[in-house]
Amino acid sequence: MTRVLMFGWEFPPFISGGLGTACYGLTTSMKKLGAEVHFVLPTFGKHEMTVSEIPLINASEVEIPNRVIINEEVIQRNRRLYEIFSQVTHLDTILKPYMTETIYQEELLKRRQEEVNETSSTHSFHVNSKTKFSFNGSYGASLRDEVYRLGYVGFSLGLGNDFDVIHAHDWMTYPAGIAAKQASGKKLIVHVHATEFDRSGEHVNQTVYDIERMGMHMADHIIAVSHRTKKIVTDHYGIHPDKVSVVHNGAIENEEIENQMKRPFKEKMVLFLGRITSQKGPSYFVEAANKVLKKKRNVRFIMAGDGDLMSKMVRRVAELKIGHRFHFTGFLRGDALTNIFKISDLFIMPSVSEPFGIVPVEAMRHEVPVIVSKQSGVAEILPDALKVDFWDVELLTKQILEILNNPAKTKRMIQKNNELVKELNWDKPAERVLEVYERVLS
Repeated sequence: MTRVLMFGWEFPPFISGGLGTACYGLTTSMKKLGAEVHFVLPTFGKHEMTVSEIPLINASEVEIPNRVIINEEVIQRNRRLYEIFSQVTHLDTILKPYMTETIYQEELLKRRQEEVNETSSTHSFHVNSKTKFSFNGSYGASLRDEVYRLGYVGFSLGLGNDFDVIHAHDWMTYPAGIAAKQASGKKLIVHVHATEFDRSGEHVNQTVYDIERMGMHMADHIIAVSHRTKKIVTDHYGIHPDKVSVVHNGAIENEEIENQMKRPFKEKMVLFLGRITSQKGPSYFVEAANKVLKKKRNVRFIMAGDGDLMSKMVRRVAELKIGHRFHFTGFLRGDALTNIFKISDLFIMPSVSEPFGIVPVEAMRHEVPVIVSKQSGVAEILPDALKVDFWDVELLTKQILEILNNPAKTKRMIQKNNELVKELNWDKPAERVLEVYERVLS
């Protein structure tokens, strides 16, 4: 039995996107195949503990030794990373309740100057007089600091050494995985679900990129969710292709749920579901909706999700005067998510850059035809799906009208999709991950 110490940032029901769903599907299938996975989350409540089949470790409850010293060799490989770690250490030790921003910055500068004057400070970073860290486990302003605090938790858990391999999902957990590797001497696998080039295009956040690059170089092997992602890893992070294995995501099989929700409108309904951010291409969905409505009035468009571009999309819909045929639902989960698929006639994923993209497969499970961007990893495993370049609004408009106006074609698409999704569960990806472990550990 392979024992795995796995780090993630979200896990159902504590999710805000596809990462948590992927972690759940992968770990539950790994468990069926005999692996013992202990999954570390920044924080969670009692409810999460009761619903999960996988043992969860609450990082907020992990005790940190009074003085934890991380190997200097790791830090010297990336001086910028050392500086960030140092800042987080300072933040923990000098931040006090009711301290103003001005006073805090003065104290921070003072402490940094003291560190410069101490020759020993360049040899290690450490935690003093603190037994636990608290985590919000969100993607808010404190994310970077929490990422590095989780590194201390990783080191502490690594000292326990009661596992065979370490597995870290995406950049938020790479420092924890590295620290656990340093403490235990065990092999580290990093799992790339997305990169900073997917999230930010060419305008990368240098801090996030540095963390990603260090995680990939410190890893003993890398798992990428698509060939598209593998190419980004090798081209932009300096990783040899032999160090990267492609393991496509699967989809969680849905239990049959009787649909209690009646269609609220008689018109055809076209769905966008995902984070409303530039990466997901919501603006192309809005522009296509406008073009479709000029040719076919009995259609409604739904944008389900939330994100930093939400207000911009609302304003654009108002400018185009299509608000009477366009609906924003906000973030959906559970039965609400199932119901939105049940009442939809077509799902669109116009992502600008999508490492994989599991939502089209979920739509197909609900017998909803899909159109996906060619810039998505999931396009690699959907040979019969309609595909379009994310920027080609004219072709997207044409394909939407083709499906809505051609019931026979829609029926053929659904039949093909039904055959395909039977194979798209998490069992094969779990087998592939265990094969990666076996190769790395041999």
